Amino acid sequence: MTDGRQLTIIKVFRKYSHSLGPDALQFLEEILERHDIADNDVEFSIETIAREYNKQDDASMKVSLDILRRVYDALQDQGNPGEAEELLDPDSHLYFVDAFEMPSWHWSQERGTFEKSSSPLTVAGSADSRIAAVRNRLHIIKQSILRNEHFSPSTLPSRDREHLVTLKSTKQLLGRAGERFLLLGMLAHNKEGKLCVEDSDGSVELDLSKMDEPGEGLYTEGCFALVEGEYNEDGILEVVAMGQPPCEDRETARSIYGHIDFLGQGSTSLLEDSQFARRIREELPDLYFFFLSDVWLDHPQTLIGLQKMFDNCIENSFIPKVIVMCGNFTSKSIMQGGGRDIQRYHENFDSLADLIASYPQITRETHFVFIPGPLDITGNSTLPRRPILSTFTSNLRSKIPKVHFTSNPCRLKFFGQEVVIFREDTMARMLRNTIGIKPNVTGEDLRRYLVQSILDQSHLTPLTTHIQPVLPDFDHALRLYPLPTAVILADKYEKYKLTYSGCHVFNPGGFVSNSFSFSTYCPAERSSEEGYVI
Repeated sequence: MTDGRQLTIIKVFRKYSHSLGPDALQFLEEILERHDIADNDVEFSIETIAREYNKQDDASMKVSLDILRRVYDALQDQGNPGEAEELLDPDSHLYFVDAFEMPSWHWSQERGTFEKSSSPLTVAGSADSRIAAVRNRLHIIKQSILRNEHFSPSTLPSRDREHLVTLKSTKQLLGRAGERFLLLGMLAHNKEGKLCVEDSDGSVELDLSKMDEPGEGLYTEGCFALVEGEYNEDGILEVVAMGQPPCEDRETARSIYGHIDFLGQGSTSLLEDSQFARRIREELPDLYFFFLSDVWLDHPQTLIGLQKMFDNCIENSFIPKVIVMCGNFTSKSIMQGGGRDIQRYHENFDSLADLIASYPQITRETHFVFIPGPLDITGNSTLPRRPILSTFTSNLRSKIPKVHFTSNPCRLKFFGQEVVIFREDTMARMLRNTIGIKPNVTGEDLRRYLVQSILDQSHLTPLTTHIQPVLPDFDHALRLYPLPTAVILADKYEKYKLTYSGCHVFNPGGFVSNSFSFSTYCPAERSSEEGYVI
């Protein structure tokens, strides 16, 4: 075995933070020889084994020969066709994940990977958990940046190394006036109201007067940004450029952290994901999810529109596997309302239960998911929000066998796909708290900037907690890392759809306010279409 092959094996496993002993290295070399793997295919073959090893619950940082043998045997079994595959059962691979049931994984600087939180999570949180939530966001973005080809010195020709601007910390600025630096930190205002950038080592005041305009995206107080500028003698960074951190696609992140079960519903390997994707296209091409937002049950036309939608489904034999209804379920706030308003709110859900139950086939086959909006009555007003109080939904629970009342946000896991559903007036809140944005941005560009900012930040609400309060122990439920397959940003803003860095994002728009419009999502195509009730 050539030294080149050994170096390739070591390099691949090192990427997953694993080290190889002589026995494990010899075993891998024997596998390559046994299967006559060509030099050009060595990296791909070892990558497959390393990913599967990484997925094992008992995988140690130093590769265990016993686990490696088990992984190899499992891959051998997958390669044998054996008996014909059974048809996919969608219901057995469909999960609805509540934000308060997701396991908490935090970033460990010492190990350079994610660790599962061992302490119990509380609604109150603590001072430490508030700090940890922000630091987790910073470290997760930073570790993906350092893997990005534009920030990795080893990918650049040697003649360009002298021009490379590497990430620095705020503490490295001290005593170095007149030099240019590139920082990654959170944009915030200090006690004097001055804009600054903060990282884990400190903060530095920013002067934006010399910057023509920021890069693409929405720059809000609380977002993380790459800031480049010259540090002057007054201790201020004179900014010449500002940009969003680069987004890491789902496949890259999953290739490294595929063994981690972020949702608590079992992890799958990239190989299994690709196999499921192929079979979904072949066996479930006509399976769809419906997404509706602002289903105002107090509006006289809402139940009429839903009835027409159900009628169309029956007439066309087009029964969706999932119907997600997002709040608000009332057109006006009733938080401070009287007893009559509360009673009407309850009665409206009862009427909806009666309507759905009048369609036996839909009631029997379709999963109904209810996600609260900002005006709905839940157990808390901070994010993530708890489900709608069960007091109001007893009839729905008793009449619909496949009904799910989830938090906001919530996640839908379907085979290897992850769909995040979030009901919040995100566009308006982001624009109200924007620090910088390119001038005269409207329409399609504005929607693209919103989506880009949310995904680049790997978080649904890249804002400070005084702007958008978040339960610190459950901040991980708002995280978008690894990047989901699809994100539904249900918003009162106009409807849109676009794909960024392989993630499909769409807003179904208001159901009533947009003439009974909604969105359909096809897992086989991983894309959405607009739906209308005529």
